[in-house]
Amino acid sequence: MTVPDRAGAALTLESRVADGVPVVAVNGVLDATTRTQFTDRLAGITDEHGPDLVLDLSGVTFMDSRALGLIVHHWQRTRAADGHFALVGVQYSNSRVMWVTGLAQRLPLYDTLEEALAAFRA
Repeated sequence: MTVPDRAGAALTLESRVADGVPVVAVNGVLDATTRTQFTDRLAGITDEHGPDLVLDLSGVTFMDSRALGLIVHHWQRTRAADGHFALVGVQYSNSRVMWVTGLAQRLPLYDTLEEALAAFRA
């Protein structure tokens, strides 16, 4: 089931469950103006489904360092709970801050959802 979130014009979040893992498709801008919407949605999904999480960032048009900080926070929270976390569809042109900070080499990045889910099963 897909649950859209259209509360903010700059950001749309759609969630579904694939192979028992919550997947959040992020479309639009991840910055200070959408921070609360993004944080609240991820917290609700984690509370409902547990620590495992896949963020599909293929629809992100811009990401700032604060949004990256939130993503890192959720990654660390998932790891602390022995869960799985993955980012899919990350595009350098829209998420440059990941490479500038060096986090692109540390975060679990996958090209596709299928690759991320396979890594969860491994």
